[in-house]
Amino acid sequence: MNDTKSRWWHNRSKLSFVVFLAIAGYFLWTEHQAHAIAFLPWILILGCVFMHMFMHGGHGSGHDHGSDRDTGKRGSDEGGNER
Repeated sequence: MNDTKSRWWHNRSKLSFVVFLAIAGYFLWTEHQAHAIAFLPWILILGCVFMHMFMHGGHGSGHDHGSDRDTGKRGSDEGGNER
């Protein structure tokens, strides 16, 4: 183990920053818990919409699912045999 590299909890400024973030997170959660929980169903629905838009890649984006690049065929509309 390398003794010259100290762990983050041995550094006083990093440790105090982590403690500050934990305390701030606790107070944010306790103060905003009532109205934050009320929006969870809407956030879930919006998350589904955004995931569909950004992770699906859009329709017609050039992704060939089951493409014929490996076999050299262009498609069934041009006389290629597909199974």
